[in-house]
Amino acid sequence: MPGSAPIQGSAAAMNMIAALLEQRTGQQIAANRAWRIETALKPLIRERGLATLDELVAALVVSRTPELSEMVVDALLNQETSFFRDAAVLESIGDAAWEMQAEMPGRRLRLWSAGCSTGQEPLSLAMMFTERESKGQSPPEIIATDVSGAALARARAGRYSQFEIQRGLSVLRMISWFEGSGGEWVANPELVRKVQYRQHNLAGDGPPPGRFDIVLCRNVLLYFSAALRRKVLDTLAAAVRPGGLLVLGAGETVIGLSDHFVPSERFRGLYQAVDPGTPAHSTRLALR
Repeated sequence: MPGSAPIQGSAAAMNMIAALLEQRTGQQIAANRAWRIETALKPLIRERGLATLDELVAALVVSRTPELSEMVVDALLNQETSFFRDAAVLESIGDAAWEMQAEMPGRRLRLWSAGCSTGQEPLSLAMMFTERESKGQSPPEIIATDVSGAALARARAGRYSQFEIQRGLSVLRMISWFEGSGGEWVANPELVRKVQYRQHNLAGDGPPPGRFDIVLCRNVLLYFSAALRRKVLDTLAAAVRPGGLLVLGAGETVIGLSDHFVPSERFRGLYQAVDPGTPAHSTRLALR
């Protein structure tokens, strides 16, 4: 088939691309996953009329254009996500927010979805909290950030393929919050307005302004070195109010990386922000 030939690249080209990704985002590509570089960049190489990964690297060196570098980095980022991913975790977040509101009546809660990709996580939160309004729960302010400008553009547009819309969404939620349009599904503008999207690099930027009651940073730390994980957890700790909660992915932990968080004894799988100087035996339970 025309255009099906493999995109071959030298070890030097692969290393330069991996270094560019780490420099811009802090994310590392393990040696046993180096194949992702060629797979992810194949469409861009074809689009630019190039034949190999080495030619793409040469174009990066010669042009030195930020646009091409950004396209390369965006193509390499893992944007794997879905609506209501780990639904039980989201419900636990909703329950935690309910109890926080009961303890702090009159104050609107703030949530930060860090590494939000193309927006499925924050939109899931917005749907869940809107549905809970009928039970008397007030919706929080939702800030969602990602390092990828391209991913955020898609999130702001709220446009998803049939495949994306079916991942995690019930038929009821799909027809309630989305409308079909030319083979895609477009989120209700009212739903999109419930989320504030901002570009943010966890590897180098400070936290967004203000303190948050709950921070979600799921399946992002996996791609960082141990040293960078510690730095990012420090950033997240600076963003969470004392007693607030941190939500990580199922394969991630703060143990051995941060003294700013301890496992919540009330909400299984979530972490409570604490003063690192507080003795472990006297730490209060989350939301007690």
